[in-house]
Amino acid sequence: MKTLPKKKTPAKKIRYAKSIPVKYKADVLVVGGGPAGVAAAVCAARQGAKVRLIETGTCLGGLGTAGLVPAFMQFTDGVNFLAGGFGKELVDRLKADGGLWGESSIKVEALKRLYERMLDEAGVAFTYHTQLIDVVKRGHRITTAVCAAKSGLHAIEAEAFIDGTGDGDLCVLGGARYAKGDAQGDMMPGTLCSLWGGIDWQTVWGPEGVHPWNAKIEQAFKDGVLSLEDRHLPGMWRVGEKLGGGNIGHTFGVDGTDEASLTKAYVWGRKSHLEYERYFKEYLRGFENMELVTSAPLMGIRETRRIRCDYELNVEDFNPASTFADEIGRYSYPIDIHIAKPDKASYDQFVKDFSKRLGKGESYGIPYRSLTPRGLDNVWVAGRCIGVDREMQASIRVMPCCYITGQAVGIAAAMAVAKGVTSREVNVKALQRRLKKAGAFLPNA
Repeated sequence: MKTLPKKKTPAKKIRYAKSIPVKYKADVLVVGGGPAGVAAAVCAARQGAKVRLIETGTCLGGLGTAGLVPAFMQFTDGVNFLAGGFGKELVDRLKADGGLWGESSIKVEALKRLYERMLDEAGVAFTYHTQLIDVVKRGHRITTAVCAAKSGLHAIEAEAFIDGTGDGDLCVLGGARYAKGDAQGDMMPGTLCSLWGGIDWQTVWGPEGVHPWNAKIEQAFKDGVLSLEDRHLPGMWRVGEKLGGGNIGHTFGVDGTDEASLTKAYVWGRKSHLEYERYFKEYLRGFENMELVTSAPLMGIRETRRIRCDYELNVEDFNPASTFADEIGRYSYPIDIHIAKPDKASYDQFVKDFSKRLGKGESYGIPYRSLTPRGLDNVWVAGRCIGVDREMQASIRVMPCCYITGQAVGIAAAMAVAKGVTSREVNVKALQRRLKKAGAFLPNA
């Protein structure tokens, strides 16, 4: 006799209502202080808008600071500086502050300070410890953000809203549709990045240069040093005289929009650092005296929601011929989909996918329509959750491209407020002119 599955008991619900103060009003509210959110806020304010930014954490920069991601991915296509404007200014100022080790490795505290200085200079008001928990809508417009903060619940009213959360939280609360993961709903694993001391970088590099981080990984599997057969090891970046930023290990099966899943991932990530410490010390040169300084306060999430926007940038657009009449920037990072499972087949698939890259001087266009969520008239989205398919999300998700999309939505939102128009009524030609004046790379506009 076949046993029918038990029905799940519906979760108990309560009705909760409370009057809360409208604490702030702004022309543009930016939700999320990661690279896209900061770029959006600064650029909107420079266009004359009254801008406020809220951030749930304790610093700006998202994964590049709180997440301890050790390095920027490429800003250029080998010829052209693609993240022109805000991105170029940030890199130049960070170098001047001594905030880069080499060309791309991040000195975290310097980057935190620079982001705060840029917001302050632009006149952007911002608060930490402030989390968006709901929105109030009128038709297709969001009118109010409901926030939870250390001082309690409060509301913020604005004319325009920018989603810089990385997960599309603002858009989803506003009713926007989204996609998530592959056909089965599986997403890329996360990484709990880390900071390490006591590294002998002279020995690490050696006369013949650094060897691949996973060069001895098969032996480590045989020796039982690592619990998972994870061959995908991005590695360690030099971020100081004896410091290394570790982008090592994966938290498989994590859902960055679920607190229970995230909790498990943090626990595993910290545990896995002990295994990788042994691997680096015993199998790779120059790491014999390494010690863990800290794990990141923020999990390195690569993929969650992709907001359904007016145009879905797709894998067919990953070619240098991709140009759009409403282009707001161009980018060229490879399709970087991290392994789905800790096995050889997944790693071989990653290597195959990552080999799909554009040539020197080549890039693809990003249309304005990929930044305007369907069904919302005064909301823009920037960063890793813009309107793309899964393959393209794996290319646009890194920090330099976040600056590109953040800059575009910031200027667009300011224009919309000034003209009293919706996101779709923004004059794209005028937007492109302002972007070019700001320094954006727009050879086709």
